[in-house]
Amino acid sequence: MILAVDAGNTNVVLGTIENGEILNVLRLHTDLNSTAEEYSITIRQLMDFYGIEVEKLDGAILSSVVPPVTRPLVSAIRRLTGKECMVVGPGMKTGMNVRLDDPGSLASDLAVGAVAAIACYGVPVIVLDMGTATSMVVVDGKGAFRGGAIMPGVTLGLQALSAGTSLLPDISVMQPKKAIGTNTVEAMRSGAVFATASMIDGMAERMETELGEKCRVIATGSLAKVITSCCRREIICDSHLLLKGLWLLWERNHREKSSERK
Repeated sequence: MILAVDAGNTNVVLGTIENGEILNVLRLHTDLNSTAEEYSITIRQLMDFYGIEVEKLDGAILSSVVPPVTRPLVSAIRRLTGKECMVVGPGMKTGMNVRLDDPGSLASDLAVGAVAAIACYGVPVIVLDMGTATSMVVVDGKGAFRGGAIMPGVTLGLQALSAGTSLLPDISVMQPKKAIGTNTVEAMRSGAVFATASMIDGMAERMETELGEKCRVIATGSLAKVITSCCRREIICDSHLLLKGLWLLWERNHREKSSERK
């Protein structure tokens, strides 16, 4: 059993995985000020609460898009498990040909999502991750990572709209009843949900045109189901996509390291 950790701008998601099966999913708030000791205590308390035996962990892998929390989390995991944590980054074997201007600049979460999408859904594929930011990345029919687009996340956009205006309130993200809102809140929800869904449909079409291939679209992230249910094209939602990718990367790289030691 391994511990897979996905550290995002809003939440740190932890999953225990055994033979590819996700057994538990835990979440804690991403705190830039937490020390390794504080993360250790919080993670241990969560694992104890869910009856997870730390002693049974064979290893751990971390993907982080928040550099200030990477080192404390690595240290916390070492304290908890007594093992070094594998960190997704340059030099890790992904099995993908990364066709970016600077392949080393590929963000770890985008790499992890793409690896999982290739293995679980095939290629060509567009991976949509809806978190604090919304990202859409493309893997072509040969399994090469071609790049993509990054936009403000839905919640982040609404927060900016409320903070940057005098009369627009802070609202929650919910599916609106209709595109033509008849009050301020419904109009904002229409803009947040329907406009984002239309953007996703349009961006997917543009990406397919540039690629010259029809793609399956896989979505993950906290708001994926709410938004993609309003899209016109078929989109598969997979809330555990990144944990699946972390397992695949751990397996691939752990196996290679084990072979090198023999």
